[in-house]
Amino acid sequence: MAASQSKSLKAFIENLLETKANSLNVEVSTNPSPSGDPWFDDPKNMASVMRGIEDAKQGRAKVYTIDDIKKLIRLKSFQ
Repeated sequence: MAASQSKSLKAFIENLLETKANSLNVEVSTNPSPSGDPWFDDPKNMASVMRGIEDAKQGRAKVYTIDDIKKLIRLKSFQ
């Protein structure tokens, strides 16, 4: 096909790629959920998430182990 149009293969492929790229419709979502969970579409929820991230960066967060959580909810170990 490229030869029948008097084009080099390189020019033909470049034209093909450019045409395809120009026809693409790309949308960027601010929703961080891979499944598109609508909970993240609520600006109040996202503001809460962003505050939590900032708190963690500033050291204003606590890490809990599984044992800590079990103690907090008074769950006995079943081991």
